[in-house]
Amino acid sequence: MISLVDQLNRPIDLKEPAKRIVSLVPSITEFLNDIGLEQEVIGITKFCIKPEHWLNEKQRVGGTKTLAIDTIISLKPDLILANKEENTQEQIELLADLFPTYISDINKLEDTYLCLTDIGILCNRKFEAEQMNKSIKEGFHQLKNRVKGKGVYYFIWQNPIMIVGSNTFINSILEYFGFNNLGKYKGERYPETSLAEIKNSQADYIFLSSEPYPFKKKQQKEIQLEFPNTNVVLVDGEAFSWYGSRLKHSLPYYNSLLNSLTVDCQ
Repeated sequence: MISLVDQLNRPIDLKEPAKRIVSLVPSITEFLNDIGLEQEVIGITKFCIKPEHWLNEKQRVGGTKTLAIDTIISLKPDLILANKEENTQEQIELLADLFPTYISDINKLEDTYLCLTDIGILCNRKFEAEQMNKSIKEGFHQLKNRVKGKGVYYFIWQNPIMIVGSNTFINSILEYFGFNNLGKYKGERYPETSLAEIKNSQADYIFLSSEPYPFKKKQQKEIQLEFPNTNVVLVDGEAFSWYGSRLKHSLPYYNSLLNSLTVDCQ
């Protein structure tokens, strides 16, 4: 018997380690592959793009917020992995009444470590999960406070402009690296703003994320013209928002990005 509580303090009880897993969270799907659950994962969403070959090999169960409930039920999973922010409450509650469902709630780096450990326990991969956590922690230790106190806005949407605010995973990553996330002072998780509103903020950087809105060089050039004294940078949204093993895979990217910003500051 395996018993634990998920990150919403809901009890999860399995008679044995999960062998029929449906993952509704792209970053967790990648982690499941990285800890050797190729055979156990039977269903993923259409946004679970890593590993790429699973999109053709695993049953797709809709989008993260538009789940194909009947398809999931037909798979008869013994564990569903969901996320409070990425999935829809009504759909997850329906599934949780039918199948054991672990719901993650990731707002800071430490939440990731607990989530990965819990999943490792539920899937008989505790050692592999702990090794992943160890690799992430060791890598991040080298990145702590690399950019000290530099002000940044992190854009996630263009029209209307939306930025990363407080109590979010992305904010925790920015602050770990030493940035002062200027969006957090609006007191919301993902507040709306405008270029005019932040014009006088004297931000050192504006980060344009590749997801959920796919900012490109066109927008970078346009915004750079509006902010001649601010460094407008295109950043990898997966690296900043995908918790799980993506954090380990992104370590070279973080190092390269922070090195380039440090040079720009000199």
